[in-house]
Amino acid sequence: MAGPKLSQQNIAKSITLHPQACLLPKVHPGAMYSPAQATKLRELDLQKTELDKLKQLLQAQTAELITVKGRTNVTENQVEALKRDGEGKQVAFSASLLASGTGHVGPFNTHTPLVFRYVVTNIGNAYNPNTGFFIAPVRGAYNFEFYIGAGGHASHASGAVLVKNGQHIFIAFQHQPSGSGSSANGATLLLEVGDVVFLRQWVNTGIFDNHNHHSTFSGHLLFTM
Repeated sequence: MAGPKLSQQNIAKSITLHPQACLLPKVHPGAMYSPAQATKLRELDLQKTELDKLKQLLQAQTAELITVKGRTNVTENQVEALKRDGEGKQVAFSASLLASGTGHVGPFNTHTPLVFRYVVTNIGNAYNPNTGFFIAPVRGAYNFEFYIGAGGHASHASGAVLVKNGQHIFIAFQHQPSGSGSSANGATLLLEVGDVVFLRQWVNTGIFDNHNHHSTFSGHLLFTM
């Protein structure tokens, strides 16, 4: 003889009265995989962690690129204006970091463009003291020099890198735990019209400057090509 039929209402009532009967037993994640599969999963977790780090780095670099593009604002009209200036073949500049006073710039948790605001020489007006960028007005060989002041700090070094169109060229770097010091570097670069050269402060470093102008950025056109 067949048993009584269960209606949907009786099933729902049974679930309500006995909720534990509907729960699946807990299974430890490792019990579902062989040793080889568990090893593979750990490798995938490590790869995911590395991908997350790369994603964060890419986001930081993208944000910096947007900032650089916004501050550079290089247009064809600006380049043409420099070429029409009549001083396109006479290009030289020299500037120090702070416009006045004494202080440190940084540290920052990312590489940061430096703006050298105290301008001593700017023949040809190819250097912009508002952005810190030098824009080549003519194709040629240019020489650049930079000096980075170190005020002395137990945890933070001093450093900056010469950048051409976003590419790191040469770095000046020094860790001075106490007292004061400086580092320097330079390079000769072949630049096309509109190429951008600037200094980027190295991550987690501090740069010192005062009225004696320890931190400077200079450049000049050697010859056109």
